[in-house]
Amino acid sequence: MSQSPYASSAWYRPMHARHAGEEHRTASALELFFDLCFVVAVAQASAAFEHEVTAGRLGHGLLGYALVFFAIWWAWMNFTWFASAYDTDDAPYRLLTLVQIGGALLMASGAAEALEHGDFTVITWGYVVMRLAMVSQWLRAACTDQERRRSALRYALGILVLQLGWLLRLVLSHDGGVASFAVLAAGELAVPVWAERAEGTTWHPHHIAERYGLFTLIVLGESVMATAVAVTTALHSHRASGSVLAVAVGGMTTVFALWWLYFAQDAPRRLRTQRTAMLWGYGHYFVFAAAAAVGTALAVNAAHATGSRALTDHQAAATYTVPVALFITCVWLLHRKGTPLSAASDILPPVAALAVLATTFTPFAVLCTGVITSLLIVTSLLVARRAALRDI
Repeated sequence: MSQSPYASSAWYRPMHARHAGEEHRTASALELFFDLCFVVAVAQASAAFEHEVTAGRLGHGLLGYALVFFAIWWAWMNFTWFASAYDTDDAPYRLLTLVQIGGALLMASGAAEALEHGDFTVITWGYVVMRLAMVSQWLRAACTDQERRRSALRYALGILVLQLGWLLRLVLSHDGGVASFAVLAAGELAVPVWAERAEGTTWHPHHIAERYGLFTLIVLGESVMATAVAVTTALHSHRASGSVLAVAVGGMTTVFALWWLYFAQDAPRRLRTQRTAMLWGYGHYFVFAAAAAVGTALAVNAAHATGSRALTDHQAAATYTVPVALFITCVWLLHRKGTPLSAASDILPPVAALAVLATTFTPFAVLCTGVITSLLIVTSLLVARRAALRDI
């Protein structure tokens, strides 16, 4: 972890853009603390999703999870990219970050109500608190960074208008809730595209890659916790303990393989242009959501193995195999070079994803998935070694 280039006790510094090529730029202590607070929101959303699935409301839970996770991901993502460009680490910056942390905790407290009952009141207010703090940050940047003033003002204006829209959405009838959410979410996604066209901000490729990697570790950590719960359940249950242990072993193996797969990529290489960086950043919604859903699915399958029959065997298996296949596919798509599917290294991930989906119809889907993802890593290493020897 690197220290800020400024003294940590500073009360105020002009918010000038940080250099995109700054050496030794890594996540700050404040950013790590911010992530720890956000894991609470991820955990609450995952727990509520699990409750809906085990209650037999898979479709309702999936829709709610997608909506709630968007709010969590987007608030985290905007803070991350802003910090990469403008982190001053002075008192005003820290205090506004504290406001955002408060908003994140408010979002966490409303995640279950939003996902289970469609009541987005609390989570919307938490989101708006976070985003209004971000408006203040962008206005501050506009005052001191004259070169990128237009971009900063576009960010501030776009975010502010959309927050009014989110609050207005609360008074709409439930029938128009999903449609209005889609419209406002599309607006949120469009703001950075519009703002960056004026004058691109100076985000740091290696810093961004590290921040995304850290958040990936957080959501994969939820899966590790779910695996631990599965093992505990197996040790204390007198029913189907062998099946639960199969879930635990397969889950832990899969999570380790997913970690290996993600961090084997050269992320900074994909962050060389504004367009590819934006696609890479936006695509991580599916990576993060899938990783968090894996943990939920492990808990669901462990409960299913001990006698909970809210879902059929294939439905329970699908809650696990689908997010694993989605994670593998998205990581592959975000990092592939765009060449034709000819090299073995470029064919392996989609083949593995299809094989994972096929295990949905096997008796031990979680364990089989662990085997397939492990084989993906081993085969990828062998292919990479052969390619390296051929280039010598």
